[in-house]
Amino acid sequence: MPPKTKSKKAAKVKSSAVVDGLSTDEMSKDQLEEHIIRLREELDREREERSYFQLERDKIQAFWEISKRSLEETQAELRNGQRERDEAEERHRVEITVYKQKLKHVLSEHHDNISGLKMDAVASTSLIQNQHTVSELGLRREVHGLQADFRHNKVHNQNCTQDLKLKHQVELMELANDYDRRIREIEVKYYKKMQSMIDAEGKKRRAEVNEIEDRMKSRVVALTEEHDRALRGAEEYYSAVQTKLLADQKVLKEELAEATKRQARVDRELSAAEQENKRLSESLQDVQRKLPELRKQLDDYNQAKAKMATSRARVKVAEKELRDLTVEHELLLQAFEKLQQERDDLLKMQTEAILDVQQKCGLKELLLERKLAALTEIVEKKEAQLCAALSASNVDQTAGGSAANKLEEYDGLLQSCQEKLKASGVPLNDFSFRPSEQILRGRTSPGPASEH
Repeated sequence: MPPKTKSKKAAKVKSSAVVDGLSTDEMSKDQLEEHIIRLREELDREREERSYFQLERDKIQAFWEISKRSLEETQAELRNGQRERDEAEERHRVEITVYKQKLKHVLSEHHDNISGLKMDAVASTSLIQNQHTVSELGLRREVHGLQADFRHNKVHNQNCTQDLKLKHQVELMELANDYDRRIREIEVKYYKKMQSMIDAEGKKRRAEVNEIEDRMKSRVVALTEEHDRALRGAEEYYSAVQTKLLADQKVLKEELAEATKRQARVDRELSAAEQENKRLSESLQDVQRKLPELRKQLDDYNQAKAKMATSRARVKVAEKELRDLTVEHELLLQAFEKLQQERDDLLKMQTEAILDVQQKCGLKELLLERKLAALTEIVEKKEAQLCAALSASNVDQTAGGSAANKLEEYDGLLQSCQEKLKASGVPLNDFSFRPSEQILRGRTSPGPASEH
């Protein structure tokens, strides 16, 4: 190993001595200086790398120590966890043992409780069964009573239904008669009232119209005569004046000298004409004074027309009342028809209900008859067997035990038949079968007579 180290160092020295194919001996001074500078730079770089690698080594060493410590801590935690797990498993085994003991104790208590509950249930079941038996007997008695009440109520309801039908028919007939009578009375009453109102209003209207027409005719005749007289006077006056004026003109043309005299005469005639004009004016004023009275008469005529319109309105009101009464009469007829329809519907529903009840009762009676026939057949068979057993027991005394058993069986069957018939509501008056004691007494009673 040491020689190899020397040879390596010698190789390094030899290699360092040769640079760029030249040895240090062959280099010049400048080349040596450059070579020295380059070597120094390499030395500095190597030193830097060495310091860097030392830092990396220190870091790796520190990381390794930290990892080692964490590994030791983790291993310690693992050991602690393993120890805690062992302790927990030990505690769990102890707890399981304790729970098993508690479970055994609870199961034993549960078994004891179940046994007690079963005993209580058996006792309560027997008690409830006894109560149910008692309640069943009571309910059967109540059912029998209810069936008897039902039959009684059925008969009572039928009687009540018939009575109600008769009463309803009588009431409907009375109501219809009363309704017809009231309608006839109302029709007669309002017809008479309407006729009397129409006659009275017609008479009153005719009297008022005749009176107004007479007054108007007389007044018109008087006014016409007065107007004719006034017009005739005015016409005569104006015609006289005109003739006089013509004559005066002729006279004035012919006799101018007599103008003054004629003028005086004309003045006199003019004054007379003025007086006549005044008279006509007074007659005109008189006519104007009479005009309000005529207007009043016209108002009276209008009032009479209004009264006639009022009477016509009254007649229309009476006619409307008659129409309303007719409508009311029709409505009452419709209500009466509706009541009759409701009565028919009620009678129909009642008949259907009665038929339904009768049908149900018939079906029930048919079922009861079938049950009774079946029970009668069974009892007859048992009675025949009983008679055969009794005759056999008279022949053979060893068959007494079987005969006694058949007697008990017959009595039990007879009792069950009677209970079923009672439960079905069938009376036992017509039940023709006898208990075994009565049959035995009936068979043994002729014995002494035969001996005698």
